[in-house]
Amino acid sequence: YLMAYPVYSPAELDSIKVIHHEPRTLADKWARWLVKTARWGFDLVSGYKVRFSCLPRAPNLSLQELRDQGYLMKRDDWMLRILFLESIAGVPGFTAAMLRHLRSLRLMRRDGGALMPSISCCSNRQQLTLRLAQIRGPSPLFRLMVLGAQGVFTNLFFLSYLVSPKSCHRFVAYLEEEAVYTYTGLVKALERGEVPEWAPGKQQVPNIAKQYWRLSDDATMLDLVRNVRADEAGHRFVNHTLGNLEPDDLNPTSFKHASATVQGTQAGFSREESIAWAKQVEEEMTSAKRHGEEEMRRLEEAAK
Repeated sequence: YLMAYPVYSPAELDSIKVIHHEPRTLADKWARWLVKTARWGFDLVSGYKVRFSCLPRAPNLSLQELRDQGYLMKRDDWMLRILFLESIAGVPGFTAAMLRHLRSLRLMRRDGGALMPSISCCSNRQQLTLRLAQIRGPSPLFRLMVLGAQGVFTNLFFLSYLVSPKSCHRFVAYLEEEAVYTYTGLVKALERGEVPEWAPGKQQVPNIAKQYWRLSDDATMLDLVRNVRADEAGHRFVNHTLGNLEPDDLNPTSFKHASATVQGTQAGFSREESIAWAKQVEEEMTSAKRHGEEEMRRLEEAAK
């Protein structure tokens, strides 16, 4: 079973930008600091040291020499980084959905629309991880590292979400900002031919990935990565929006998602924009319902 997911147009894929939400509150600053610190530590451990500023100083080095000296990432470096990040990034959505579900049952009232977006987010992470694992299978040691990281992160996020759901969504949104930044770097590397193993004709995109993202039969790894980056931009937008809402506010994206272009160029809806968006969608739905009822009456009269 696969949840419904958007199909992106070329223009929407081109619109995705690396943007940052400026921290306004102490909680925002704390969340941003945590994400930056976690990224610095993971970059250090994983050897992510793409030194673009040093490339012009070494114009005569071959691609292999640039890789060996740490200027460029190799294919396996990219795969290990992405697989590890995505296997951990699925934790917040599932944990948030579970806690919101239990809260809804406990209080015996509706959730406000934040449950399904969280489930959709973790489902997307799962599908991405499974599809990328077909390109490069993880080793037993890698699986053990994922197990340990998931165990620690799940418990920490669980306790944090009980204290401040709003801050946790902001934390996840900042994680998504870093994900968009990383995938943008990979897109540029593929466009420059710096990952020759993933050049067109060299690496086949798994069929299940083509089915999930509705890619063409001749899709390349660049096409796949661009679609994944658009997914990350959508998660960034939703979580920043939830981070701007009060606990009892309705989630406007539960009625209708903003376009991929809006999600790719805007950090998220402010609280005022969320209220206006929800009102606009409600009016559209009411108008569509009224039009449908009128059309049904017309058909019934014509059938008499």
